[in-house]
Amino acid sequence: MPFLSVIITVYNKADYIKDTLNSVLNQTFKDFEVLIVNDGSTDNSVQIIDTFNDERIKVISTKNNGASTARNTGIKNASCDFIALLDGDDLWDLDYLNSVHKAILTFTDIKVFTTAISQKYNNRTIPVTYSFSQNEDYGIHNYFEASQKYPLITSSSIVFEKSVLDKTGTFDTSIISGQDTDLWIRFGLHYPIVFINKQLVIYNYNPLSLSNTSFELSKKPKFNKYFNEEKDNTYLKLYLDRNRYSMALLSKLQNDTENFKYYTSHLNPKHMSLRQNLLLKSPKWLLKLMLGLKSLGGEKVYYS
Repeated sequence: MPFLSVIITVYNKADYIKDTLNSVLNQTFKDFEVLIVNDGSTDNSVQIIDTFNDERIKVISTKNNGASTARNTGIKNASCDFIALLDGDDLWDLDYLNSVHKAILTFTDIKVFTTAISQKYNNRTIPVTYSFSQNEDYGIHNYFEASQKYPLITSSSIVFEKSVLDKTGTFDTSIISGQDTDLWIRFGLHYPIVFINKQLVIYNYNPLSLSNTSFELSKKPKFNKYFNEEKDNTYLKLYLDRNRYSMALLSKLQNDTENFKYYTSHLNPKHMSLRQNLLLKSPKWLLKLMLGLKSLGGEKVYYS
């Protein structure tokens, strides 16, 4: 049995999947299987995947059920003790799995691992800036404390022991956009995270991807599962309030009074900066103006 299972979810990624697969198959660490879950693609993604002749690859084709179901399908069919997730349009540095493997062998009591990432916009690649300082190659972090600026974990930079799902559960299929955030919260509640301080993952900014085009609040997390836990967990509360703030701004932009009241009613204003509190009280036209200015650089706009 291989050491780990690489699960790649694909929905209409014809422009990216060849490079993504090459970044996996050319890893310096070779002891893995690749499960590609084709989530009902309607382009020629599958035809491109079929051009690869590698015995480590297994393709599972399903109807389009969304990222949560696709990832859960991959996890269910994985034969290894460790799971590495990768979106069908992102890239791994060729030493990614080797670095994670070394961390797994070094930190034998830890079950969740991640690395630093960069974001690629056309011809520009920009390293992500985190809210913590780490000079060493490896560091152990509380997920919520380390995710106050940018999430410590992403869906293309996480490797975890499959057994953790016995405690946390899998992806929530009722959440269409933001389901990864919901699972990382459950990971963070139970497990410390090893962070590898190397830029080993490239997130390809795709303006047409679901995370960048889905603004329907009914598809977003409500963050209502963790009311009890956040009472006694300061960093969890700060993390949730940061996300609630983003959803409150999105609600205002959509003239959704009901959801705006919901998110702000569970938000502690003391956890927001003066600027953030002012934006919550600002008219819609001002929010649109500021977001428009923020997007001029062509980078992903975060509601924060």
